[in-house]
Amino acid sequence: MAHDILPVSQISSLRRDYMQRGLDEVDLDPDPFRQFAVWFKEALDSKVIAEPNAMVLSTVSAEGEPRGRFVLLKGIDPEGFVFFTNYQSTKGQHLAANPHAALTFGWIELERQVCIEGTVTKTPRESVEDYFRTRPRGSRLGAWASPQSEVIPNRDVLTAKLVEVGDVHIDDVPPPPEWGGYLLKPERIEFWQGRTNRLHDRLRYRREDLGWIIERLAP
Repeated sequence: MAHDILPVSQISSLRRDYMQRGLDEVDLDPDPFRQFAVWFKEALDSKVIAEPNAMVLSTVSAEGEPRGRFVLLKGIDPEGFVFFTNYQSTKGQHLAANPHAALTFGWIELERQVCIEGTVTKTPRESVEDYFRTRPRGSRLGAWASPQSEVIPNRDVLTAKLVEVGDVHIDDVPPPPEWGGYLLKPERIEFWQGRTNRLHDRLRYRREDLGWIIERLAP
């Protein structure tokens, strides 16, 4: 007789009511980027969220297979949200075939999430180089050492490669040619605030020709 790896009752009984606060249309900034900045600062100032800039990047392959993984937000400009990665990684291959993606911030301790959907383009090489210089030397060498998303026989391969690239790049460590940034330009940004009885507040900004339309969605 088969046994559950984790009894359903142990999962289904996990439940909490969200009661910290609400979210009303009159509280929103007309500009979703400024509204995001407000929430991001509150997440940062809360001191209870380890990495407020951690977000799930969801992409879809050329074959229609979805995949999500955590990446770190590294910038916001008037056009959108910036992150960096290896262009030859799985996410890079997905975005080359299908430049539509989604970002999800889950600030659970504040009973909040932000869902962002839009199109993705590569950032200029100059901005990649500017950001890469701010990374610790070990992280810069790691970008050269790791053939991201490729199958490797063991960790020793990475350790040896790290030593090798460190011997090559004694002083300056430039970004590898296959490493760079992406800008996600949003078409929709949803701010979700948990509420009691699962009647959560969901307010979505939707881009139109003349600006942003704010809509309330049923939970």
